Amino acid sequence: MSAADLRARLAALVEEARQAGRLAELVGAWRELAALAAVPAGPVAARFGIVGDSPRMRAVFELIAKVAPTDVSVLILGETGTGKELVAKALHQHGRRKSKPFLAENCAAVPPNLLESELFGHTKGSFTGAFADRPGHFVAANGGTVFLDEIGDMPLAMQSKLLRVLQEGEVRPVGSNKVLKVDVRIVAATNKDLAAMTKQGTFREDLYFRLNVITIQLPPLRERTGDVRHLVRYFLERVSGEMGRPIGITDEALAALEAWSWPGNVRELENVIRRASVFADGAIVPADLGAPIVPGSEA
Repeated sequence: MSAADLRARLAALVEEARQAGRLAELVGAWRELAALAAVPAGPVAARFGIVGDSPRMRAVFELIAKVAPTDVSVLILGETGTGKELVAKALHQHGRRKSKPFLAENCAAVPPNLLESELFGHTKGSFTGAFADRPGHFVAANGGTVFLDEIGDMPLAMQSKLLRVLQEGEVRPVGSNKVLKVDVRIVAATNKDLAAMTKQGTFREDLYFRLNVITIQLPPLRERTGDVRHLVRYFLERVSGEMGRPIGITDEALAALEAWSWPGNVRELENVIRRASVFADGAIVPADLGAPIVPGSEA
């Protein structure tokens, strides 16, 4: 049901409730209508499935448009919560490999002794718990894209093995003497300063240059002028659909969100909207946002 249809239905319900004296239904309908009226005006600005229209994000979109059709390695830099995986998926979905698999691995989330198996696969019996042969991401995504998130947390020993894969285009599963040819595009991401890490000896310089053919720097949300409003509208539409009721936001609450510094970036904003929607009585008010966005609020 469109917003116009919902408004018409609510208006009819208001009139019916008024005539029949059903005050509770009238109040409920009024709250829904007020929530709809409290949604930020205008369409959600987005490109490549990424919400935003600030100058910084328009520059990112232009770079994605130029780089996606190629096969060059891309290094995505940005703070936690800025949407690095969304950019990686956009590069894949708008490139020539879009019909092939896209597989992602968070290098910080997998124990070092298992990361090699996750990426390159293993043979049956190669280690405790290896009950069958298993292809790693590079084999499973052959012809497609492998996204290595938090590449700065990859152990040095694994960095050497990854470098060989990039140089030779082949992998050797754990416990196997055979090498397998693979053809994948590599997209990596990190919130760390890899250039500084190469000087400290904690990240291989040769691997850094292999990964850093093209760099896409994602701006933090605090530097994306005007994008909070677009993101709020986008998240409100999603949460309204999930909760089965329209949820809006008052101008005062929107102003508080636009004034916040967002250390957790877009991910933090989504969490705040979801939490506030639980407490909202039709439309989110400043008190629903909670501290520290609104000091002294009880939400």
